[in-house]
Amino acid sequence: MQPRFVGRLGLADAVTVGNAMLGFVAAFVATRDAGLAARILLLAAVADGLDGVVARKRGGTLAGPYLDSLADVASFGVAPALLIASRAADAWTFADDPVAYVLGLLLPAVYVAMAVTRLGLYTAYDSDASETKGVPSTLAATILAAGVLAGFVGPTLLVALSGVLAALMVTQVTYPDLHPQDAVVMGAVQVLAIALRGRPGEAFAFALLFLSLAYLTLGPRFYWT
Repeated sequence: MQPRFVGRLGLADAVTVGNAMLGFVAAFVATRDAGLAARILLLAAVADGLDGVVARKRGGTLAGPYLDSLADVASFGVAPALLIASRAADAWTFADDPVAYVLGLLLPAVYVAMAVTRLGLYTAYDSDASETKGVPSTLAATILAAGVLAGFVGPTLLVALSGVLAALMVTQVTYPDLHPQDAVVMGAVQVLAIALRGRPGEAFAFALLFLSLAYLTLGPRFYWT
């Protein structure tokens, strides 16, 4: 007896499911190696962009939008939250700094909640549009992962960023989809940040962080043109 998904799902859906698997691996690794977890998160972001390309070229399925949001919960909701919480747990203990310890657990939990909320709203209202309201969860996770790889985002800033990005994911601010040529550039920078080590890797991680923050702050106002 063949699995139910045979004949119902396409190549784009397979890429999406691969994205979810990467999210699980990133979540598992986050408690052991923050740098490797950040690289896997960026690889998941590349897969997230690739499934859209494949869907446009090969066609999508009715299940595609739902699978995409479910995969994004794992890769860009739970996995980055675990990365943040694990860095916070390494930096603070409840006995030494209970306020920081609690915030280091609470804000990542809020981040997951807002990512799930945003992705549900996106699937219901924005999946067929060329724009979306609220900061995309992929962008939020990319900022966090690039900050870790760039080497200057410590636990305190990471926890604070998670709170800010959690709030921004459910705002009414409208973000346009990236133009194809810009998505290719972003993807290339992501791949180089993943593949390179040492100073070159940090440089591309910084470049990715700069581009992501530029889109975060300027995209809603200036990217339309």
